[in-house]
Amino acid sequence: MNKTAVHTESKIFDIEKIRADYPILKTVVHGKPLCYLDNAATTQKPQAVIDKLVEYYSTMNANIHRGVHYLSELSTKEFEDSRIKIKNFINAKSEKEIIFTKGTTDSLNLAATAFDRGKLKSGDEIIITGMEHHSNIVPWQLIAKDKNIKLRVVPITDTGEIIFEEFEKMINEKTKLVSVVYVSNSLGTVNPVEKIIKTAHRYNLPVILDAAQAIQHLSIDVQKLDCDMLAFSGHKIYGPTGIGVLYGKEKLLNELPPYQGGGDMISKVTFEETTFNSLPYKFEAGTSNIADAIGLGTAIDYISGTGINAIAKHEGELLAYTTERISELPEVKIIGQAKEKSSVLSFVIDNIHPHDVGTFLDFEGVAVRTGHHCTQPVMDRYCIPATTRASFAMYNTKEEVGILINSLKKVIEVFK
Repeated sequence: MNKTAVHTESKIFDIEKIRADYPILKTVVHGKPLCYLDNAATTQKPQAVIDKLVEYYSTMNANIHRGVHYLSELSTKEFEDSRIKIKNFINAKSEKEIIFTKGTTDSLNLAATAFDRGKLKSGDEIIITGMEHHSNIVPWQLIAKDKNIKLRVVPITDTGEIIFEEFEKMINEKTKLVSVVYVSNSLGTVNPVEKIIKTAHRYNLPVILDAAQAIQHLSIDVQKLDCDMLAFSGHKIYGPTGIGVLYGKEKLLNELPPYQGGGDMISKVTFEETTFNSLPYKFEAGTSNIADAIGLGTAIDYISGTGINAIAKHEGELLAYTTERISELPEVKIIGQAKEKSSVLSFVIDNIHPHDVGTFLDFEGVAVRTGHHCTQPVMDRYCIPATTRASFAMYNTKEEVGILINSLKKVIEVFK
């Protein structure tokens, strides 16, 4: 880790102090305290992030990079400071490797389109896995259909782990890239991304990581991982919605064409031709989501102050405890039981549709997610229409797990 990295740790993980930082946790739902267990969909925001958004619009609102007046210069500095914070948080070599996007989906579409325009041709093959989010399937499908490219899918086991030997067998002279999810949003599986990257790099294949469900739970060092690209969303990591990041190795980003055209991504424009701006601005056309990028920087500060490893330890204990408690309910079946998991527990209950479970839990004050979680191929793999998913964040407690378990017992009793 470089000297400027900010993965510092707090001496004490004070759950009550942490919970006090999140005003929404004081919400009352149907007369009961909110028990928020839908963090894989979006995390709640600490007061520091909320305050930063108010501060931006109250004291520094102006467009960036183009103005010479005070507000523009102040806004630009805060925006670029946020980029540096993110660079340090994931230990990128340079802030040039940090591209602001709308979120993980936008980041993956950017990557797919840039590869399509710059490096892919008819007959090529792309490898993904059977547990991908739709955002790491559909963009590649669009390209595959348009260019006659084959999309190959690494199968997964009954426990929700990729079959690594099948991944190795898929690699051939036609393979051009590998794009995989770091942590499954519907199964909780932590994929062996280090092993995947090392294997792919033996064949000079770039690897893109969907880190939407990893960035808030695991300490990520992109130089150590040696991934070629990595995507994540701000709203999954206690930051605002509508902001995300695509990390890419500087050499690779320089080789790829821009994703969109417009202001700020250009160096010179004439009616005959356009020359493009330097990194990272080549990939940031138009007015950026300035306020939310700055808010994301504040979220990074907050996480760094708490300690990502302390957060991971706390969430790991919660996941283990919840798994143990839910396993005591014979009517409940956990979907996704990989050896390495992170902060997601999906399940089905005999003869009760997940939507009914979710609706019942809501009246108990418990917020969970039900449905296919934008991973319909995963649901097809297990021959189920949907699951109920509880997902954890740093502010969740064992007491909340107890509320979930007691509510599930009520669901089972009522529907019996």
